[in-house]
Amino acid sequence: MANKDAPFGLRPAALLGGGAYTGGQREYEVSNGDTTSIYQGDIVKGLTTGFIKRMAAGDGGLVVGVFNGCQFTDSSTGKPRWSNHWTGDSGVTSEVRAYVVDDPNIICEVQADAAFTIAGVFANYDIVDNSGTGSNKSGISFAELDVGTAATTASLPLKALAVSTDPDNDDTSTANTNVVVMINNHFASAGTTGLN
Repeated sequence: MANKDAPFGLRPAALLGGGAYTGGQREYEVSNGDTTSIYQGDIVKGLTTGFIKRMAAGDGGLVVGVFNGCQFTDSSTGKPRWSNHWTGDSGVTSEVRAYVVDDPNIICEVQADAAFTIAGVFANYDIVDNSGTGSNKSGISFAELDVGTAATTASLPLKALAVSTDPDNDDTSTANTNVVVMINNHFASAGTTGLN
C-alpha cells in the first residue's frame, strides 16, 4: 500500500538507548527581526548572534534541536501570545522565546521525500522542503529527509537509524517512507560520519 504524503518535520519519539521522550525542551531566543518562518518540527541552528534560526536544506552549521513553538507579545494587543510556529512577523518588538527539544540523544521520525529502504540506514542526510516550508494554518513543518543526499558527510543534520514501523508509512517500495533518525550534527555532540 502506498505511503501517505503528509510531511510533519521531525517528530520527537524516544531517546537513544530506549529511554522514553518525556517532552523535555529548553528556551532559546529568535530575533524579533528575523522574518524567516519557523514551524513546529523544523530543525533550528545556532547563530553567532546568540539567536536561533530555521535550518534550511544545504545550510550546514550546528543543530540546536527541533522547534516546538514560541511565545512573544502581540504588538497589536499587547498581550502574550503562544504559537507553535514563528511567523516572521516584522511588527513584533518583544523577545521571541522559542521552545526547542535540544537533547542530543533525541530520536525522531521524519517523512522521506522518496522511497527509503533498509540500505539507507546509518547514512547521513540533509533535509528538503518539497511542499513549501510549513503550514501557516496548522503551524506544522513540511521538512522531509532528502533521500538523494545519502552520504558519509559528518556535517549533514540527520542520521538514519531505521525504517519506521508506522503502518501508514512503512512501505519501502514507494515514496514518503517514514524514517527513524537522530540529530547528527548537534551543537552538544560532534557530527559523525555515516555509512553509505
